[in-house]
Amino acid sequence: MKKFVNVRLVVSLILALVADVAVYAQDNVVDEVVWVVGDEAILKSDVEEARLDALYNGRRFDGDPYCVIPEEIAVQKLFLHQAKLDSIEVSEAEIIQRVDMMTNMYIQQIGSKEKMEEYFNKTSTQIRETLRDNARDGLTVQKMQQKLVGEIKVTPSEVRRYFKDLPQDSIPYIPTQVEVQIITLQPKIPVAEIEDVKKRLRDYTERVTKGEISFSTLARLYSEDKASAIKGGECGFMGRGMMDPAYATVAFSLHDPKKVSKIVESEFGYHIIQLVEKRGDRVNTRHILLRPRVSEKELTAACARLDSIADDIRNNKFTFDEAAAYISHDKDTRNNHGIMVNVDNNTGVTTSKFQMQDLPQDVAKVVDKMNVGEISKAFTMINEKDGKEVCAIVKLKAKINGHKATIAEDYQDLKEIVMNKRREEMLHKWILEKQKRTYVRINENWQKCDFKYPGWIKKD
Repeated sequence: MKKFVNVRLVVSLILALVADVAVYAQDNVVDEVVWVVGDEAILKSDVEEARLDALYNGRRFDGDPYCVIPEEIAVQKLFLHQAKLDSIEVSEAEIIQRVDMMTNMYIQQIGSKEKMEEYFNKTSTQIRETLRDNARDGLTVQKMQQKLVGEIKVTPSEVRRYFKDLPQDSIPYIPTQVEVQIITLQPKIPVAEIEDVKKRLRDYTERVTKGEISFSTLARLYSEDKASAIKGGECGFMGRGMMDPAYATVAFSLHDPKKVSKIVESEFGYHIIQLVEKRGDRVNTRHILLRPRVSEKELTAACARLDSIADDIRNNKFTFDEAAAYISHDKDTRNNHGIMVNVDNNTGVTTSKFQMQDLPQDVAKVVDKMNVGEISKAFTMINEKDGKEVCAIVKLKAKINGHKATIAEDYQDLKEIVMNKRREEMLHKWILEKQKRTYVRINENWQKCDFKYPGWIKKD
């Protein structure tokens, strides 16, 4: 659990997924180019997909959706174009993490992998591929915005001035927030299961070496990285920093495209790797990923151990903080007293406070019924980083009920409001300047709009 992602932001990255089902069911949709931004076209079908997605998610538009949506897509293309110029890239690990998290979220919401496939009328591989493309674009836009904005600093006097100047009816309402500590245990994977995975990978290597079958075919058939499996296991060109460290070490040591690497253990599972091409400090590889399975017996045993630990904490044998430091398998919280961290993906700002909808769903369902200071019973949850099932206990450290903001109690929240306002102003200014330097053509029938950013239609 490297970071706990705001689900609302996640949903915004997957415009095409639900809409695909509806759009492609409508054979009467005649496609056409409605906008051109730089050398990128925006199609009528793109707009329709986004509109149907918004309808599905209950979004209400401040204006005509056929004006708002293409402008939003156009703005995204401005950021993506700048990211390309600035060599802003998203690592394969980040994309996999985001796709795993989104897929797991859907499975949890709908009930099962099979129900998800039935609901979207797509295979899980097709769903992951759609999510992959949108995750890459969404993460790239976020990184580009973070670079443009940089590190914004505001003084306490600026925050106090902002709050003082607010009309009483505009004082922000702070929703109920919680602070949560967590301890997780990764169930023990039997040695026999690991050996079985390694044996399968060695068998694949032997078959490729003997010329019985190609590496790419085996990847399509057996790799559990479904996003790359559909491409014969090919990952695309990446720098060393974009890969899992163990994977990168082996990938950059390969020289013969016909050879298959030794078995590599990463945080995602076990791999064999084949070189496709090297270009300077970048390498394109294909891989086959297999993940050992956790037995129900080991999962039950891990949860039983956590229940015992929770009892010891309740009996004051040691504190939750101490247990998190010495027992928890969650490397991202165990050195922070087990405190979960909420990361704003747009700004990179971190806080220990969560609104309930921002917590991982499995955690939120448990915390919702707890009192401050209470420690939960052990429960299972999906690690959003790698999709693995783990056992967990949580402690509700603090709860702040919803209220109108005050400078004394909510300084950090008000500071963040001021900083967000500053970021929005900076990005707004950048978009207006980028507009002036970018070729834009809008279909005559789509020009009669009150755009958020004036300047799309250039006067001759």
